[in-house]
Amino acid sequence: MILLLRYSGLRIGDAVSFAVEQLDQGKVRLYTQKTGTHVCCPLPDFVINELESAPKRSERFWFWTGNSKLQTAVADWQARLHKLFEDAGIEHGHAHRFRDTFAKELLLSGVPIERVSILLGHHSVRITERHYSPWIHERQEQAEADVRRSWARDPVTLLETKGTPEVHGKREAVN
Repeated sequence: MILLLRYSGLRIGDAVSFAVEQLDQGKVRLYTQKTGTHVCCPLPDFVINELESAPKRSERFWFWTGNSKLQTAVADWQARLHKLFEDAGIEHGHAHRFRDTFAKELLLSGVPIERVSILLGHHSVRITERHYSPWIHERQEQAEADVRRSWARDPVTLLETKGTPEVHGKREAVN
């Protein structure tokens, strides 16, 4: 369950009701319960292997029998995860943190927010911007740091020595 949440960005309800047929050619393929938006997201091989080797709760579902109300199954999983976070000493732990991690890692890896929005199943990129704007700020800081690092590789190194820059080890006049 944790691997599915972390590497798919699914909401807890979609993960609990994740059906065997929704894993297709190494991808999560479903319409989200909350918005009805189609989501197609590849999963890493190790997550697929863990899912396929995990005992299913029923013939159709990995994490739900299909007999109880989905809301009840979701509440049970939320309680399990809350206990896990508590045992690990993680404050304010809840399933949505895996979704947040999924989105944040994509954004910090340079994935455009429009694509992250699609993977999260948001109706609009504005929703993604509203929820993940702090990480958009981190991306800006990351980009600025990239620019500063590029200066170290610049073939022209300007030194503040008597107003004359040094170019490739030779002193040249400034125009």
